[in-house]
Amino acid sequence: MAILERHGTGPVTHIKMNSPERLNALSDEMIAALQSELDGIAADPAIRVVVLSGAGKAFCAGHDLKQMTAGRATPDKGAAYFADLFARCSTLMKTIRTLPQPVIAQVHGIATAAGCQMVASCDLAVAAEGTRFGVNGVNIGLFCSTPMVALSRNIPRKQAFEMLTTGEFLSTPEAQALGLINRIATPEDLEATTQALAEKIASKLGSAVRIGKRAFYEQIEMPVDQAYAYTAEVMVQNMLDRDTEEGINAFIEKRHPDWQQ
Repeated sequence: MAILERHGTGPVTHIKMNSPERLNALSDEMIAALQSELDGIAADPAIRVVVLSGAGKAFCAGHDLKQMTAGRATPDKGAAYFADLFARCSTLMKTIRTLPQPVIAQVHGIATAAGCQMVASCDLAVAAEGTRFGVNGVNIGLFCSTPMVALSRNIPRKQAFEMLTTGEFLSTPEAQALGLINRIATPEDLEATTQALAEKIASKLGSAVRIGKRAFYEQIEMPVDQAYAYTAEVMVQNMLDRDTEEGINAFIEKRHPDWQQ
């Protein structure tokens, strides 16, 4: 059984983590498979949106604790293994953020620890009613330090810190209210709701969305004056795009644009 399933519907590509017996834990194998898949997608301009989901009863339960335990055979090997594991996982999360295409998390069941980190790392998220979100490593004595990076950039600080120090879960409505997810759907409508959002984004000019995604994350880390200067340069380059010019002319002339990208 393949650890990932992938299928495409036009410009929308779906990647499903397929290790339901382990709640789609981010094992060494899962991290490697996701990294390889996303690296390939990044170079494919025909793909405009990526949907990330999980098979079985959960989206992702975080790192594979049994595999992690086996990795600390000796203190020396343990330290090296853990350093490498968290570096690879961090690279994966950064890849989601820097991927040219928007990534939508399609979430159900639970998203815990690094699984919650993955939801926070995605550009958008749609969750089924009843989904729970947590960074509850503290319950077993392991503070979710790397998941904290993405989480604290998604929701307010005090709520993030409370989650990290209490190990309590967010309900789906709480996750939406705090900004961790965009939309809530019934379990039966989860795929259709996510697909509709993906198709709406995919219908836009691909080059504009790619430019915009990169600029969004670049500017958000800058002081206001620097952000305005940077985004003004981005808009200049966007305006010089042939398809952007066509889009503006089509709007003025009240017709559909003839985009080439």
